[in-house]
Amino acid sequence: MGSKQSKQVTTLPDFEKPWRNMKWNEKKSLEDELTNIHLRHPELTQLRILLHGPVGAGKSCFINSVRSIFSGEIKRNIPEQSNAKKSCTKTYKSYSITNKRSETLPFIFNDVMGLENIEDDGIHPNDIVNALLGHIKEGYKFNPVSPLSNKDVDFIHEPTLKDKVHCLVSVVPANSISRMDNGVIDKMEVVRKRAVGLEIPHLVIMTKVDANVCPLVNEDLSQIYRSRKIKEKMGNCSDRLGPTMKCIFPVSNYHEENETNDTKDVLILTALLAIVKSANEYVEESLTSHE
Repeated sequence: MGSKQSKQVTTLPDFEKPWRNMKWNEKKSLEDELTNIHLRHPELTQLRILLHGPVGAGKSCFINSVRSIFSGEIKRNIPEQSNAKKSCTKTYKSYSITNKRSETLPFIFNDVMGLENIEDDGIHPNDIVNALLGHIKEGYKFNPVSPLSNKDVDFIHEPTLKDKVHCLVSVVPANSISRMDNGVIDKMEVVRKRAVGLEIPHLVIMTKVDANVCPLVNEDLSQIYRSRKIKEKMGNCSDRLGPTMKCIFPVSNYHEENETNDTKDVLILTALLAIVKSANEYVEESLTSHE
């Protein structure tokens, strides 16, 4: 009897040269630029960045990672979810970033309850839209079944530019983007369409790039833009969530380390700078549109 021939799976090699340039040795200049960025609207002292995405994607972890970078030590202030079962974010709260010189940076984050496919669990997409419009007061407790209405005490009837969101950021995990539930994707699409209609910039943070997604990146994070697998995952993000590739930024949050490292820091700071610049351009356009 003839022996069966096993099928060989051909794996395309990684790219010889990086397909996106990175300033790996310019951590300090990135920090300085983010600290000293000039806000382009006289009413604002901070830009508001809203993070949303599925449960366990790393939204709170991303904020803690940014805090870690600017303080120079690992921060654990904001509760993080180590699995994808239940969101640990229950209320609408703003998070400022302070550097080693005790300076408050000119942007704040808002983290919201994670999205789930189950209708009576996870944040209702209408509450994310309410946040975009500036209708939600600090401390509002999310109700998955009943989103905020204009009759609630936590509803801001006449939001100012300060209350509104200046950049929407979707946070999704690289190791499961292709398997994300269509129900969650649909909810994210509802929010994205409303943001686009309001001309609010929308960017994507792709987390968990070193969670066994690509051997090259697992071994050396600085090779991330030589990785064909990471580029494929970014393509999946673009296809499923809508933004173009230039609006998608792969990062590795701090989740098990006890000290910071420059490679992770530069990757996160580069993504953050793109987010802050997009938010700043949005508020500048808001100013000119009312002149």
